[in-house]
Amino acid sequence: MPGALSTDLYELTMAAGYVAMGADKTRATFELFVRDLPATRGYLVAAGLEQAICYLETWRCTPDEIAYVRTLSALRGAAPEFFDDYLPRLRFTGDVWAVPEGTPVFAGEPIVRVTAPLPEAQLVETALLATILFQTSIASKAARVTQAAGGRPVSEFGGRRAHGTQAAMCAARAACLAGCQSTSNVEAGYRYGVPVSGTMAHSWVMAQTDELTAFERFMTIYGEQSVLLIDTYDSVAAARHIVGAGLRPAGVRLDSGDLVDLSRAVRRILDAGGLAGTQILASGDLDEHKVAALVSAGAPIDGFGVGTALSTSNDAPALGGVYKLVEIEREGAMTPLMKLSSGKQTYPGAKQVWRVSSRTGVVRDVVALVDETGPTEGEPLLRRVVRNGKRQQPARPIDEIRASCQAAVAGLPEGVRRHRDATEYPVVVSRPLAQLATEVASERSGRGALEESGSQPS
Repeated sequence: MPGALSTDLYELTMAAGYVAMGADKTRATFELFVRDLPATRGYLVAAGLEQAICYLETWRCTPDEIAYVRTLSALRGAAPEFFDDYLPRLRFTGDVWAVPEGTPVFAGEPIVRVTAPLPEAQLVETALLATILFQTSIASKAARVTQAAGGRPVSEFGGRRAHGTQAAMCAARAACLAGCQSTSNVEAGYRYGVPVSGTMAHSWVMAQTDELTAFERFMTIYGEQSVLLIDTYDSVAAARHIVGAGLRPAGVRLDSGDLVDLSRAVRRILDAGGLAGTQILASGDLDEHKVAALVSAGAPIDGFGVGTALSTSNDAPALGGVYKLVEIEREGAMTPLMKLSSGKQTYPGAKQVWRVSSRTGVVRDVVALVDETGPTEGEPLLRRVVRNGKRQQPARPIDEIRASCQAAVAGLPEGVRRHRDATEYPVVVSRPLAQLATEVASERSGRGALEESGSQPS
């Protein structure tokens, strides 16, 4: 698990500054959200929360890490107590509210809200963004792929194309919580309880004297649970070899070629040979669009393995997520803050997101201040998951998250779920929040004008 140095250098320089100015006990609230959805997405699926909580639970600096930080030239001006006292006892002591994993989310909505002493809330920014945004990217892609499969199982096959082994494990977990039935990544199965599945490689077939021998030897070891890869040489001929030898594998996998025509030809051969129960699985550079096309064409494919496109979210590999300060403690009370930069303005104050439903399904989201009464028929999405640095709920099983995710995605308007030209889901700001934003912006603008003129507010 990464430690407290999984951060950007300026987080450390700011933390040292806060300690020097005596603000290490000042509480502050930050919110993590995505500014805009990628052009290819009508919705996102929140993921990564479990790893974020685990990170916060074990967050600390080791003596060796502190010794290294002392050598950084950017921290030469830091007070000795920052190294000698603050960093050795560094622990996360704040509160975290978050949207449950597997929940569809939209631009401008807080996914995670952190309230903690200012240096703590600042230092965890980088790791929280990296953890939440990456897994949310993958979960969002997985939801699209599994939706395209129309109820046929999808396995995540992309570990070898992921951006490192840690990313591969997290991608496998995110894909499975958002709809995939399994992953080929064994370590993800070991660490996260994700179901694992797999077949064989072309090298197994090529390493034997002939294809049939390869199939027979594999089935001698693994029996009727075997899934045989049949496209190393000629998929149709391989299917005939299987039938002719009296083999009865659980399935065969196609990894190349015209999957519609090949699956139909192989299905005919298997059925004629009494292997109606042998499934046909397909893989090979698939994504949601190719899977949807295969399903639409009526290809007799029983399940899909999706790799690179899924484990890298290749059409939207990065989310424009941010982590912004929205309130700070001043004179014993929380004061709302907002950023006024052109194109990057934020809303002030700690917020809640309410999902409003009708008899026909989900209709809109409302972003409101935390102390507002929610709208009628609205459900609050952000829930407390960490209090005073302590986890508030056990980790949820992947199959439980997957079931709730699939139900939540299915409840979205059809246009929002479309793979192409999705309609925009309505996210509105409450009147009190909009009014507060106007007041804070006006006060900030007025204060800025006074500061520019050299005057002081009375």
